[in-house]
Amino acid sequence: MPHPLEIVVLAAGKGTRMRSDRPKVLHDLAGRPLLHYVLETARALAPRAIHVVYGHGGERVREACPGEDVRWVLQAEQNGTGHALRQALPAIPDAATVLVLYGDVPLIRRETLQTLVEAAGGSGVSLLTVTLDDPAGYGRIVRDGNGRIERIVERKDASAAELALHEVNTGFMAAPAARLKGWIARLTNHNAQGEYYLTDIIGMAAGDGLTIAAREPSAPWETLGVNSKAELAQLERVHQHNQARTLMEQGVTVRDPARFDVRGSVAAGRDVEIDVNVVLEGRVVLGDGTRIGPNCYLRDVEIGAGTVVLPQSVLEESSVGRECRIGPFARLRPGTRLADHAHVGNFVEIKNAEVGEGSKINHLTYVGDARVGRDVNVGAGTITCNYDGANKHRTVIEDRAFIGSNTALVAPVTVGADATIGAGSVITRDAPAGQLTLTRAEQKTRPGWKRPTRKK
Repeated sequence: MPHPLEIVVLAAGKGTRMRSDRPKVLHDLAGRPLLHYVLETARALAPRAIHVVYGHGGERVREACPGEDVRWVLQAEQNGTGHALRQALPAIPDAATVLVLYGDVPLIRRETLQTLVEAAGGSGVSLLTVTLDDPAGYGRIVRDGNGRIERIVERKDASAAELALHEVNTGFMAAPAARLKGWIARLTNHNAQGEYYLTDIIGMAAGDGLTIAAREPSAPWETLGVNSKAELAQLERVHQHNQARTLMEQGVTVRDPARFDVRGSVAAGRDVEIDVNVVLEGRVVLGDGTRIGPNCYLRDVEIGAGTVVLPQSVLEESSVGRECRIGPFARLRPGTRLADHAHVGNFVEIKNAEVGEGSKINHLTYVGDARVGRDVNVGAGTITCNYDGANKHRTVIEDRAFIGSNTALVAPVTVGADATIGAGSVITRDAPAGQLTLTRAEQKTRPGWKRPTRKK
């Protein structure tokens, strides 16, 4: 009978070096808390239960994970990793295999952890190690003359010879619950930090005659944790480079992976091009041949094939059809829907509006709470006056209407199909189809008028 898997996530650390009031595991990586990544990977292993040991930040950590099917375990005092695991063990059956994860190490891969669990085999101990050119503050792996792991020594407790070792402990381990309970009970805090080290159980396991199975991740970045804002920034770039590489492997052209950020999910078609300093957030869908210019921000948008988004544009919670042209310096606010072949130009803002096929809104215009039909031309400086100070009202511009420049459409109002609105008009009543409507005042010239001059 296979041993059930139980996962313990250690997430109680304060993170003093973060210099922040926010619990360390709640700092964001690509727009999501570090802890969310760990829980997502843990769920992918299909464990019988996930136990999260929390402490610093208390309820804030729990509140940041609503709906998570986990068992929350409070570590009221942070006395080391061994003490943290001790809080979770009483609720874990002896027959289980325990896998230990860390709430501030978000990039560990499911495949790596699966290999670690399999290496433990239900009755043994497995440890994830990595060999580094600069082991810095990591605990060192000490092996005997036959290459078997004897123990782990923390940097502060290591001798000069031990500090010269390059194989280090990542903290990830799998072990049988019954054995763990016995080893944890024997831990002492007689060390430089006065803490109960989880790593000390490796020496106990070796002393009990068990062979410690060592496994390595596919890349060292899987085991990188966060202890400072500098390390968080470093991990952000690692994560973003990985996401860029995945998109490039799918055929997307990413002009510079070092200047590219994904904070959600991206589904891209063939021959998509993304220029520098583009941020994609939430769920973004890019159709075949889409081109995104530099310095653009897209959040929760779907963009049809062949559409071009020019530089400095912001698109949020919007859908865009095929062969559209947007920007530069355009803003699509939530609720915007552009049909195929629509144009939205520089310094144009659209909010909660439908723009029909082939329509053009090219310059210095605001369209809000509106429905714009097919093949409409909206001139520069046009605004839909949709808010009366208390309520929003809707503007309808029907097919093939022409709106002259510097027009104010005071909603609720309808401009009929094929209607023309003269430049500079303030339209407060419906404009009939096929007619010219304007409110322009009579132009006058005053003969002999002279400009005033400055008094001496």
